[in-house]
Amino acid sequence: MNGPLPIVHNEKMHIRGHINMADDAGTRRRGGRAERLVKRAAKPVVDPCPPGQIGGHYRPLTEGDLQSIFKTALRLLADLGMGEVPERLRRDLLAAGASDDGKGRVTFPASLVEDAIAAAAKTFILHGRDDNRSIEVGGNKVYFGTGGAAVQTLDLDDGLYRPSTLADLHDFTRLQDTLANVSWYTRCCVATDVPDNFDLDVNTAYALLRNTTKPTATSFTLAQYVDPIIKMLDIAAGGDGAFSRRPFMKTHISPVISPMRFGEDAVDVVYECIKHNIPMSCITAAQAGATAPATMAGFLAQSLAETLASLVMVHAIKPGFPMIFSNWPLVVDLRTGGFSGGGGESAVLNAASAQLSNWLGLPSGVACSMSDAKAIDAQYGAEKGISSLSAALAGGNLIYESSGMTASLLGASFEAFILDDEMHSHTYRVLRGIEVNDDNLGYEAIIEAVLGSGHFLGGDHTIAAMERDYFYPSLADRDEPRTWAANGAKDAWTVARDRARSILADHNPEYLTSDQDAAIRSQFKIL
Repeated sequence: MNGPLPIVHNEKMHIRGHINMADDAGTRRRGGRAERLVKRAAKPVVDPCPPGQIGGHYRPLTEGDLQSIFKTALRLLADLGMGEVPERLRRDLLAAGASDDGKGRVTFPASLVEDAIAAAAKTFILHGRDDNRSIEVGGNKVYFGTGGAAVQTLDLDDGLYRPSTLADLHDFTRLQDTLANVSWYTRCCVATDVPDNFDLDVNTAYALLRNTTKPTATSFTLAQYVDPIIKMLDIAAGGDGAFSRRPFMKTHISPVISPMRFGEDAVDVVYECIKHNIPMSCITAAQAGATAPATMAGFLAQSLAETLASLVMVHAIKPGFPMIFSNWPLVVDLRTGGFSGGGGESAVLNAASAQLSNWLGLPSGVACSMSDAKAIDAQYGAEKGISSLSAALAGGNLIYESSGMTASLLGASFEAFILDDEMHSHTYRVLRGIEVNDDNLGYEAIIEAVLGSGHFLGGDHTIAAMERDYFYPSLADRDEPRTWAANGAKDAWTVARDRARSILADHNPEYLTSDQDAAIRSQFKIL
């Protein structure tokens, strides 16, 4: 992991028990233990489950499955190819080795696809404006981040949904800036009170600059918006061309429209982003049973072919340009035709997508935690827990939508951000696994406890493990029922709401200098 490890999320650690520890060994230990308790109260240095843990343990597809899906994807690209190819891209693809079938489609021979995979960037840095917050994408490291374009926000005061606003975007950005497990931030909501598309893109980028120094991501509605927004990013980066030399904001683009065709506006944005050295997530978002086959194997084959088409596109423009292979399988409820973000099907499909991308050696992006729940309730927790754990265990490098999203991606919630951050710590702890070595096996500690005090509470071996191996949640309630009732019988939603309000009241970062802010405001319509 790049940068220092984050502190643990909760410094309160409890040992319950009524053990007489008056033996000589216990007496000798108590002074040291008291010092350790003081140190823990002052926040331990090491988080037992930081971001960047290693995934890839869950493999829903066999080697034969992977080969079959990949070969079918290659056949689709070679025989069917892509439709609605913009002329500039068509010329570049043909120059790279693609073919025109004479019927309005461009086909990709397997050799071209394999060349694109071989030349693709396998790892690269997503820079933060604060370099300690930069992360390396690729390999088998797992990071949770955000995504989405929620048009509604779950109001902190009345608990009901309302249209998302620019103020919400600023607040969400400030809130996540304090959360250790949001490793990069993409705007999670759309400011519906900004009707002009250019003003929306400008003010979205500004909200990210003002309120966080993490790696960020945005989108550009049209290609002509890229140049002026780069000027804004240059101001924050320190001068003309500074952003392109060290880009701290990537872009989300969907250049492929399922099934199997390109989108001209998005392709134009791709060209502009490559010109300005903006790393990109090329996102395929087919929906099973609607824009892709309802069978999971067929879906994976088509979706893989479409994401490979994005990779070949980037390869034809600039080989090796940083691209996150963002193959996001989405599911339709076939009874209603509506999008469904929760459930086992979505979980296993995104896990399989991560496995496929990693098998090809490509930096992977998948989606999870797209709960269909509207409230912060049992449905919310179950759907998020299942999908986030499966995506992480499968080794998704960047796991999008993982924080704050509700209502099948239509909604975003401040409380959800808080709860999801703690969920991610538990997931990272699962990924970390169990370290087996002579010290951890505890042979001497077992003998000492059996022949001495008869218990392990307070022992050096226990204290060392307590600080190193265990995550202690600050939101999940572990009190006995009477204590919980005496403390107000609060549910998780209430606790998270209080925490979100406290952060928003206290955390008001100013990551732009007054001169930078004035320069931006003199050139752009900042709302």
